[in-house]
Order: sequence, then structure tokens, then C-alpha cells
Amino acid sequence: MRMKTLGQTGLFVSELCLGTMTFGGAGDDMWSKIGQLQQDDADKMVRSAIDGGINFIDTADVYAGGMSEQITGQALRNLGIARNQVVIATKAFGQMGASPNQGGTSRVHLIEACKASLKRLQIDHIDLYQIHGFDAVTPMEEQLHALDNLVQHGHVRYVGVSNWAAWQIAKALGIAARDRLARIVSLQAHYTIAGRDLERELVPMMRSEGVGLMVWSPLAGGLLSGKYDRAHESAGQGRRASFDFPPVDRDRAYAVIDVMRRIADGKSVSVAQIAIAWLLHQQVVTSVIVGAKRPDQLTDNLAATRIALSAGELEMLDKVSALPAEYPGWMLERQGAARLALLQHPPRDA
Repeated sequence: MRMKTLGQTGLFVSELCLGTMTFGGAGDDMWSKIGQLQQDDADKMVRSAIDGGINFIDTADVYAGGMSEQITGQALRNLGIARNQVVIATKAFGQMGASPNQGGTSRVHLIEACKASLKRLQIDHIDLYQIHGFDAVTPMEEQLHALDNLVQHGHVRYVGVSNWAAWQIAKALGIAARDRLARIVSLQAHYTIAGRDLERELVPMMRSEGVGLMVWSPLAGGLLSGKYDRAHESAGQGRRASFDFPPVDRDRAYAVIDVMRRIADGKSVSVAQIAIAWLLHQQVVTSVIVGAKRPDQLTDNLAATRIALSAGELEMLDKVSALPAEYPGWMLERQGAARLALLQHPPRDA
């Protein structure tokens, strides 16, 4: 398990991160469709992750109405895992009560949400506190100043965002630099070999500004697990059968799965491992969040860190999963090609 620094920080996190969205679901709500792991099973999952080299755990206050955070914090206590041996990330934004002020990213909600997360997790600080979505109502300055307050008060070490657009992050970085606030160090975003949309704007921005990338749903909600193909969509099994999310271009996904299956068969590994390994081969990726309902799923995910894809295999996967050309990308490429070529073949002095 390799360690990487999170964005432009000195914080080392494992290349796989344990996602806890499968913790705490009950009844027939949305969270139960994602996972229903209770304390004993969650303890085993956390133990397996730590033993497998993971030092990074991600959760959110909205997962199972706070139960995911509560179970995660209790698991760390039950297992006797020292606080300084694990990097804990959580998120705030979702509605946590009936009041309109119990959601979003106002100063009121962010500070109250952070205190509530600290209590559920049974810790005195959060390593990475992330805004879970973009609040179109609260001024960005208010959000960033609230996050900075949490850092200055010692409740939070680093701040990040999730599901933001490139222009929103660039604007936030500018405000933070201007006002000398805590800098956004990471983005948590959806990225898979079958859904490479963030390569259009977000990846160039992250490379330019040194923002780390945490990938959520690397198997596209189970679509890239190997259980699905054109012939049958898992015969009504798996998470996709009851919770068809995130949205994916099925034709492109199945074409990608066909190629991944050939590579997986040649290496005697699972299709899911190839999907995760591809992400781990992308330079922009800091950590891939893996969640599991069963221990064998987590074991399979952990094994992806040992897979090396050849240049030829990466080329095949890149070709079958390539995004269709879109403006202004194709024009930027056309106009910039000659200038970039100078870096490889500089003109000789006269």
C-alpha cells in the first residue's frame, strides 16, 4: 500500500481509503440499499482495512443519519486504534434536521455540524473536513471563513470539498489566498474508467493548483464489479438493482467492461481490481475510496494495489473509455499542439 501526500500538504494518506457509507443503514431508506453494516461487522471491516495498510477513513454526517460516523468512531475505540495512526475525513452539507438551518454550508450549520461530527466520532479533531456539495445560497466567503475558523480553533486540520465544479474550486482558492484562509487541499469526486468526465475541466485545474483527488464510487455503484455486462444486468442482483446510481453511459461502460474482462482473465484477477488499478495508475488520483458490504469485497479491492498495468493495457483501456471530443477541449488541443511540440523538439539556434 503506497502512501501519498494529500494535495499540497505534508499529510500522508494511503492510496486506498476506507469508505463507510455502508455502515449503519437500516429499514428501507436509501442508506439501507447501500449498506446495512452494524457495529460488529463494521469493526471487522475497519480491522481488515487497517491490517491491509489503509490509514485513511472517509465518512459523512448525512450517511445513515449520523450512524456511519457513530459506528466508525466506536469501531476505532473497540479496536484500540491510536488516533495518530489513522486519518479521519468527514463531510457536511446534507440536511440533518427539519430546520432550514440544519443543512447547507452557512457558518451556523458548518460549525454546529462539525461539533456534532466530533461527538459522534468520539475524537477531538477531524483531519480532513469537507463540504459535501456546492451551496448555491451561502456566499463562498462565508463558507471559507467558517472553515478557517474551525481550523484556527483546532477542530479541523485540513479542509476540502466534494462534488464542486472546477470554476467553483478555482474561485475558492483565490478567495482563500486573498483573505489568508485555510486552503482547499482536496476534491472528492466521482471518477471511473467508464465515467471520465472530470478530465475535461477538473483534472487540469487540480494539476495546475495542486489539489488532491479522492475518488468516490470507483466501481460506478457496482457496475464495474464484473457482475454486469450487455447480456444481463446481474439478474436483478447487486446495489444497482435497487439504487441505480451514479448515472453512467451504459454502452461505453459495457465496452470498457469487455476490455477489462480480457485483461482480468489474463492476470487471473477480478474485473473490479482492474477498474481500481486503472484509477491508481492515474497521476492525478491521491486516494481511491473503497466501500464494501462483505469482507471478501474489501479483500478483493485491497488486492488491486498489487496490479501493474502495462503500457499496452493502459493504451487499450484509454482508447475504449475515451471521452467524445467536446468544445473548447478540441480547440485548445488544436491551437496548443504546436506550442507544446516545441518542448519536445526545440528549434536549433541559427
